[in-house]
Amino acid sequence: MRDEYDFSKGKRGPVIPHDPDKVRINICLDPDIIEYFKKQAHKACGGDFRTMINNALREHIKTEKEPPNENKLHRLNEDELRIA
Repeated sequence: MRDEYDFSKGKRGPVIPHDPDKVRINICLDPDIIEYFKKQAHKACGGDFRTMINNALREHIKTEKEPPNENKLHRLNEDELRIA
């Protein structure tokens, strides 16, 4: 090892920058959720549990039903009033 090192051209931050298509956030999740995804990643021969969480959220968004629009609600209320 040298006695002195020159860090004048050094840069702060991660050595490998994160994917520009992703947004870095800090989020608190329950320990059992993290443990579940870590186990799933281990079963998948070392996948990334964060990617698995991202994929699960994306899948949930895809399967979420579209909320009813105002016209449908208005028609529904008129029909219910006729029945009552």
